[in-house]
Amino acid sequence: MADAYPSISAVIPMHNEAPYVPRCLDAVTAALAALTPDFEVVVVDDASNDGTGDLVRAYSQHEPRVRCVRNDINLTLGGTLRHGFGAATKDLVFYTDADLPFDLGLVEKAVRLLRFQEADLVVAYRFTRTEEGVLRTVYSFFYNSLVRILLKVRVRDINFSFKLFRRAILPDLELKSGGSFIDAELVAKTIHRGYRVIQFGVDYFPRSIGVSKLSSFRVIFRILREFLSLRGETVRRRPRDGTGA
Repeated sequence: MADAYPSISAVIPMHNEAPYVPRCLDAVTAALAALTPDFEVVVVDDASNDGTGDLVRAYSQHEPRVRCVRNDINLTLGGTLRHGFGAATKDLVFYTDADLPFDLGLVEKAVRLLRFQEADLVVAYRFTRTEEGVLRTVYSFFYNSLVRILLKVRVRDINFSFKLFRRAILPDLELKSGGSFIDAELVAKTIHRGYRVIQFGVDYFPRSIGVSKLSSFRVIFRILREFLSLRGETVRRRPRDGTGA
């Protein structure tokens, strides 16, 4: 079965995620190994101070397909993902969070959808988000509505960390977000550059240790600031060769 699949890079941003490291890497490597022997796991240590990077590097001693790249300063989600995407070397790039908010067995389904529907990006959405509490549910509803209206993107759960895409499209996207707007920028630019995006629903497993990095008002403010500053180029349609419209 592995021969039927292209190579895959899993990019996992981590900032002070030491309690999750062994569980995360065990689960991701097992899920990808069931698909293909040609995979890599790129963990981006976003200037952690709890030993996250040391744990990842220790893990890579017995699993060389896992490697750790580090940000010397904390870049937050957008800068960290762009670093990870740039370090990825395989045909497909899969991105998720260290707390594994879904069944990783669904990566196989995402790969099948991408291949058989000739898509360029697969985005998952949560069937329900009530476990996150009222405040985050309300915030997410309004943010997703804003994205759909102003970015002209019909995606149900823009910031959910389950995305699989063809690495070949990255040069056309020219991602610039430094914060959590990166998800919306990735999806919207993929659509407006003429690539095909599909989505499917998954059961959601909320974080059991610590709190989400999206919970703070500072993060929300930065998302809105980047939304306003990058909206124009994000929705601008452009041919795939990058020559401009």
